[in-house]
Amino acid sequence: MNFLAHAHLSGNNNQVLVGNFIADSVKGKDFNRFEKGIRQGIILHRQIDTFTDSHPVFKRSLGRIRSEHGKYSGIVVDIFYDHFLAKNWDNYHSERLATYAEHVYSLLKENYEILPERTKRLLPYLISQNWLVGYSNFVDLGLVFYGMDRRTQLVSGMKNSVKTLKENYAGLKEDFVEFYPELQNFTQKEMQIIQSDQ
Repeated sequence: MNFLAHAHLSGNNNQVLVGNFIADSVKGKDFNRFEKGIRQGIILHRQIDTFTDSHPVFKRSLGRIRSEHGKYSGIVVDIFYDHFLAKNWDNYHSERLATYAEHVYSLLKENYEILPERTKRLLPYLISQNWLVGYSNFVDLGLVFYGMDRRTQLVSGMKNSVKTLKENYAGLKEDFVEFYPELQNFTQKEMQIIQSDQ
């Protein structure tokens, strides 16, 4: 899952959301330097990734695009799933996506000082290009993928990912609709375990 899903799966806990959002930039046991709620978010993010990567529906999605994107297929599917979440946001959240995105951006700016350097570098692009809302449409999604492709020296083929999405749209959407409620249920249970252990 990518930025939007990780934020959404954090529920109403702002510290967990920040931790979940920055987790990819926190290595190993470095999470211990953060306060409790943020630590919980980082742990939750890692559990979400483990559950997702091993799930047969996610693996089915990978199989749909592997010939086009090879070892980058997991990253591409993560963003495709964020597209389906953004596109169908009203099915998963009572607040408008634009309003929710502004909340996330504000929260990250409020916590800027504790953000890892990688997140600090990414944040201006995330906000100025409004990625969380932009995932919902092909034009902005294409810009996100193009930027990611440039960061891999154009070897990932991600600049062609919107074309891949369009060609496999029905199947990938079916995968997401089946998978995401299972991930939500897993996340809720996992959060209870994490909060009781911390």
